[in-house]
Amino acid sequence: MRTLLGRWQTWAGFGVAAALLFGLAPVVLSDFRLSMFAKFLCFAIVAVGIGLAWGRGGMLVLGQGVFFGLGGYMMAMHLKVADAQLRGEAVPDFMQIAGIRVLPGYWAPFASPVFTLLAILIVPTTIAVALGFGVFKRRVKGAYFAILSQALAAALAILLVGQTSLGGSNGLNRFRTFFGFTLNDPANRRMLYFIAAGVLLAVVAIARQLMQSRYGELLVAVRDGEERVRFLGYDPANIKVVAYAVAALFAAVAGALFAPIVGFIAPSQIGILPSIAFVIGVAIGGRTTLFGPVLGAIGIAWAQTLFSERFPSEWTYAQGLLFIIVVGFFPAGLAGLGVLFARRRRQADQTPRPPAADPAPDPDPQTEAETAGARL
Repeated sequence: MRTLLGRWQTWAGFGVAAALLFGLAPVVLSDFRLSMFAKFLCFAIVAVGIGLAWGRGGMLVLGQGVFFGLGGYMMAMHLKVADAQLRGEAVPDFMQIAGIRVLPGYWAPFASPVFTLLAILIVPTTIAVALGFGVFKRRVKGAYFAILSQALAAALAILLVGQTSLGGSNGLNRFRTFFGFTLNDPANRRMLYFIAAGVLLAVVAIARQLMQSRYGELLVAVRDGEERVRFLGYDPANIKVVAYAVAALFAAVAGALFAPIVGFIAPSQIGILPSIAFVIGVAIGGRTTLFGPVLGAIGIAWAQTLFSERFPSEWTYAQGLLFIIVVGFFPAGLAGLGVLFARRRRQADQTPRPPAADPAPDPDPQTEAETAGARL
């Protein structure tokens, strides 16, 4: 009965989310706000993967900007090549300014939309699998893994800054089309929003399936007792690699959507600070829940957009303070507060209460009369 109730609540949550994303938001929000909300949905897609790897697997991934950037740059490369071909030019516009007259060899395959989509799905996942096996087989975990993943994000950002053929510190921008659709058309901008919303619901459904499966139970077991899982005959490294690769795939897809939605991709979206911002949203929303990372990522992105314009320097400190408070006092995040209150209420209801004392019997009139006579 409890399983059926949980499934009903999950599907009800999906229904409400779909109604809000596809029904309410396009009606209430303007075209500008809808595009901004689509950017927030890209961050939420990354958060779902972090919730799976960190919340369920205990892997503090501080380098998701690496895979987010890989997906974003590969999509941007295709968009720039498509724009150059549309204008009948040999190289994109920024290469002409830099004096590059021949398209670099590693750019040429991204002229194909099919190759680009396959590369976005395969390349980051393959890198995550190779990196995961190299790290987890050596039993690197905890703070060491977090520092290593963060160092990778910093290294990729520094590498991209020095690559003139990838736009340098300015990155890639000024996209005109998206697989043949003009990005200046408001209808096509709305199409990008609907794609992002659909992808978000899809990745949440995939994450739920993984969490509810036997693999999800093994992932939680690895988080809580890795040595016990090893003694039971399972290799914790293989279990971790799957979650890490799935999180990398989600981040790459989010980056690929982020590039045409926002209109640019640069090293500033890939380094240490964006990776930490992803984790902060997940921690505040609730890393062990299904919808908590989504709500946390959207809420933090919205708050950053709202308050950083008015308080640009104070917002960074407020964000860090909020992260410290949540991690220190509410480790389950804001989404876990409801679960905590419900659990305490259930425990209070189940606590046995002492039986009420029986009321004193009414005195017998005859006995009272005899007692009074004896006193006299």
